[in-house]
Amino acid sequence: MAELTAVVVGAGFSGLCAGIQLRKAGIESFVILEKGDGVGGTWRDNTYPGAACDIPSHLYSYSFEPNPSWSRSYGGQREILGYLEHCADAYQLRPHLRFGTRVIGAAYDEATALWTVEIEGQAPLIARALILGNGALHMPSIPDLPGLASFAGTTFHSARWDHTHDLRGKRVAVIGTGASSIQFIPQIAPAVAQLDLYQRTPPWIVPKADRPIGDRERWILEHVPAAHWLRRTGLYWLFESRVLGFAFAPKLLELAEKLAIKHLTRSVREPELRAKLTPDYRLGCKRILISNDYYPAVTRDNVAVITDRIAAIEPTGIRTADGTLREVDTLIFGTGFRVVDYIAAMTITGRDGQELNEVWRASVRNYLGINVSGFPNLFLLMGPNTGLGHNSMIFMIEAQVRYAVDALRTMRDRDLASLDVRPEVEARFRDEMARRLENTVWTSGCNSWYQAPDGDVLLWPGFTFEYWRRTRTVRLAEYRVEVRNLTQPRCDLTVAPAVAV
Repeated sequence: MAELTAVVVGAGFSGLCAGIQLRKAGIESFVILEKGDGVGGTWRDNTYPGAACDIPSHLYSYSFEPNPSWSRSYGGQREILGYLEHCADAYQLRPHLRFGTRVIGAAYDEATALWTVEIEGQAPLIARALILGNGALHMPSIPDLPGLASFAGTTFHSARWDHTHDLRGKRVAVIGTGASSIQFIPQIAPAVAQLDLYQRTPPWIVPKADRPIGDRERWILEHVPAAHWLRRTGLYWLFESRVLGFAFAPKLLELAEKLAIKHLTRSVREPELRAKLTPDYRLGCKRILISNDYYPAVTRDNVAVITDRIAAIEPTGIRTADGTLREVDTLIFGTGFRVVDYIAAMTITGRDGQELNEVWRASVRNYLGINVSGFPNLFLLMGPNTGLGHNSMIFMIEAQVRYAVDALRTMRDRDLASLDVRPEVEARFRDEMARRLENTVWTSGCNSWYQAPDGDVLLWPGFTFEYWRRTRTVRLAEYRVEVRNLTQPRCDLTVAPAVAV
């Protein structure tokens, strides 16, 4: 069994970016393992009606692969998936891709400084590095509601949309008011007989500056020098400025809150419904949503917003805490994803038998959201403390991939067996994150998927360009470095015992 330089898990934005940059670095000995049947990750799985991005298209794409042909300011699911398929072809990643391949675990061998990657129903792979690009939005979160299994109708999560189920004329219950729900509810509300929307916490919603991009504008973006760069750069700084209110001067959010309330007041005239839809926490504490058609949809005569607690699911419907049973034919969960548990489907074992999921149950410790002490040559993409509440995650993904590839290039050039971030470096980073997040809007009192079970916020607490600067190159002094013992012969399956320095 030949030793690979890297195994990449996931073929979404993160995994494809890793593959592209590995090839650019002259590293061809890698595979990208994908449990699905194609590239795309989140954008392959989420096919619900109205699925679209909430970051402008020209910013939600790779900096090295601009797309001047976006049809709208905010790209839809099919167009974003098409872009990722184009990237897989343009950068000749197809020979490296393995679809229908589910990684169930990986274990680090301290004697050889190699990872053994276990694959369901297939032979394991041996690699110097393991790059987890499986993302946080791939494991649907379904609440453990009493009686759910007894429901006699059709049930599905928005990320597993049942396109064979015709909603026309049906009585539908939607549980959850997150980013997916506010996109698909306006699409299905006109077709269903009745839509009951179960809301626990109302989201902050601001207008969506979406519009078609005409042929002339697309021609300019493609043919006029620097036109696309100027568009992307302008969008970057516009969105980057939002972190001032989130992380440094929360008073700045008061104006944004007034504009959001104005949007709500203009869209919802009925006082009782408007009160249900008015948030009671600071804007930005949870994910800010953008929509022009959600509020009009929930004011329809066939839509009811229900804020009573769900007591149980019964065969014919949902019973709330006040004793009311509302009968429905279809139950749709718009309840998001198990973000913190995004690697729970895999067993990742590092030094001394440490298992990453177990380690993170105590504390989601990490360094730069990329490395975890005790797990050499493991690189996380979109890991803890790299999420954003204000800008494009593609920018962060590119920074993380550059850092991981720089580490592998350094290991190759210096003949290193492994890199393991030092515990004290990791601890300093964790302390820094806690200190910097302390007075931000994300710690102002709400519960959100930005948080770990222990309450720690897992976002990046500042400007993205700072993260870009800190991940430009690997600093070996921050790592326990092992060099290969060059006096020992090397064979195909193993490397010589590693020597710590």
